[in-house]
Amino acid sequence: MLYQWLFSLSEQYSFLNVFRYITVRSFISFFTSFFVVLVWGPVFIQKLKDRQMGQMIRDDGPQSHHKKAGTPTMGGGLILLATLIPWLFWADLSNPLVIGAIIIIWGFGSIGYVDDWLKVSKKNSKGLSGRLRLLAEFGLSIGVLFFLIQGEWLNTTVYLPFFKNIYFDLGWGYLIFGSLVIVGAANAVNLTDGLDGLAIVPVMVSLTTLGLFSYLTGHAALSHYLQIPPVSGAGELVPLIAALVASGMGFLWYNSYPASVFMGDVGSLSLGGAIGVLGVLTKNELLLVILGGVFVVEAVSVITQVVSFKMRGKRVFKMAPIHHHFELGGMTETKIIVRFWIISILLAILSLATLKLR
Repeated sequence: MLYQWLFSLSEQYSFLNVFRYITVRSFISFFTSFFVVLVWGPVFIQKLKDRQMGQMIRDDGPQSHHKKAGTPTMGGGLILLATLIPWLFWADLSNPLVIGAIIIIWGFGSIGYVDDWLKVSKKNSKGLSGRLRLLAEFGLSIGVLFFLIQGEWLNTTVYLPFFKNIYFDLGWGYLIFGSLVIVGAANAVNLTDGLDGLAIVPVMVSLTTLGLFSYLTGHAALSHYLQIPPVSGAGELVPLIAALVASGMGFLWYNSYPASVFMGDVGSLSLGGAIGVLGVLTKNELLLVILGGVFVVEAVSVITQVVSFKMRGKRVFKMAPIHHHFELGGMTETKIIVRFWIISILLAILSLATLKLR
C-alpha cells in the first residue's frame, strides 16, 4: 500500500496529501494498469503462442469460427496480472470490502484458469465439469459473504431500484441470494464471451457504472442527497475498479476484431465475478439485471434453448447464446459486436437514471 506510506509523509511534504483522495488514486491506478497491459501484452501473447495455448472451437459452432482455432486464449490472465501493481500500490488493502472483492475476482479467475488449462491440455472444448465449477464458485461466494456479514461490513438488505422505501432484509438467506448474483453474473459474462471484443466492452461499461455507484454509496453526504443506501468504505472500491476497467481497455487493444488473443474463462469468470460482487457490495444486486442486460439476455437465451429442446424437442434459436443466432441469421460479426456495445451503454445510462428516480 504505497499510497499510505506516501500519505504518512504529507506532514513533511504537503503535496503528498493528494494521495488521501480516492479520485487521485483511481486515476493513477487506471493509467498504471492500462500501460502495463499495453507494454506487456505482446510478450504475454507470444508466451501463450510458444506454449500452444490455442483456443478450442466447438464442432457445432458457426463455420466462420473455425478459422479462429489456435488463436491464443487465457488472455484474461493478462488482465488480472495488470491489476496487481495498482492494487498493491493504490488500493486500501485494510478495507474488508476491497479484500472480499479481490478474493472473488482472483478466486473466480483461478477457477477459470483450471477450466482453460483442461481445455487446452485435453484439446477439447469441455474443460472443468459444470457441477464442479459451480460448486467451487458458490463455495467461494458464500465464504466471502459470510465473512463480510459476520463482521458487519455488509448488510443483508436488498433494495428495489427506482424506489427509495422498498427494501427487504433477507437475514442469513442473503448468503444464497448474494451468491446467486455473483455466480450468475460470472457465468453470464462467460456465455457472452464468444465474439472478438463482444464481452469486454459491456464489462468495462458495467464496471465503470459500478465504480460511480461505489463512490456515491461510500460518500455519506452524496448518498444521503441521492437517497441511496450508504455503504461505509465502498468508495475504496473505486481504485480497484479503475484498474479493472483500464486493464480491460488495454486488453481490447489486442482483442478487437480480428482478435490476437481471447480472454478465456480465466478472464470472463473473473470479470463477471467482479461485476457480481461489486453489485452486492454497493447494494445494487437487482440493478444488475438492467445494467448487465446484455449478459442477462445471453444467459436467458441459453436457458431457453436448453429447456425448450428438452421439453419440446425443438430449438427456439438457431444457436445459443443469442449472438450466434444473429450470426447464423446473416448478420456480420462486427455489426453484432458494435450493436451489443451500444445496447450496453444505453443500459448503463438507464441504470444511472435510478440515482434520481427514487
